[in-house]
Amino acid sequence: MSATQSPSLSRADVERLVRNVLSRQLAGSAAAPAPAGPPNPLVVNISARHVHLTEEHVEILFGKGRTLTPIKDLYQDGYYAAEETVAIVGPRRRMLPNVRVLGPCRGDSQVELAFTDSISLGLDLPVRISGDIQNTPGCLLVGPAGSLELKQGVIRAMRHVHMSPADMAWWGVQNGDAMSLRIESHGCTTVLEDLMVRGGDDRIKLEVHLDTDEGNAVNLENATKVELLKSSPSSCSCKH
Repeated sequence: MSATQSPSLSRADVERLVRNVLSRQLAGSAAAPAPAGPPNPLVVNISARHVHLTEEHVEILFGKGRTLTPIKDLYQDGYYAAEETVAIVGPRRRMLPNVRVLGPCRGDSQVELAFTDSISLGLDLPVRISGDIQNTPGCLLVGPAGSLELKQGVIRAMRHVHMSPADMAWWGVQNGDAMSLRIESHGCTTVLEDLMVRGGDDRIKLEVHLDTDEGNAVNLENATKVELLKSSPSSCSCKH
């Protein structure tokens, strides 16, 4: 019985076969590309009590011809903390001194306080998105050059997230939608609902604003993880 002799392979043939086999295996096992992440990093900041002023009110409080003096840029481009501060006086004649003015000037003056501030001043403040000041309480503002009484404009700012068009597209939300924010911190993991989406142009950075009370309650300073969650289609119910 004769044996059939296998043809011998050269080194070049072996290398070619190995390359072909590896190429087929790699092509078949290549993992699908990972889905792209959010277009911008999420930043969560505490928005402490502050005041927005009209140009007219700046002159009343700080002197004729005065303008705001920027001392620190805020996270959003074009916005800043000013050198100027005012005192806020409520119905109980109690005062919050040295409240920072933020710039640039606006069309309407507005004061944004936390819940504990409102208790101290004796004000029953509605939760509103910045700029929505109709039928809100007023207060007395006192500056180094004068004082003025706001007839309205004092609010508790609704927790919100600033988003660019790219951010809104990635999350599948629109301006005015409600989201949630999950915060993991040492011994205090919390989900805050009714986080209002505030859409803007391409210059807007992805940023959540909480007030001082909210930031302290969730131990934001020691947070190890923050996460945006898409809420149900129901509208936000916290405005009143």
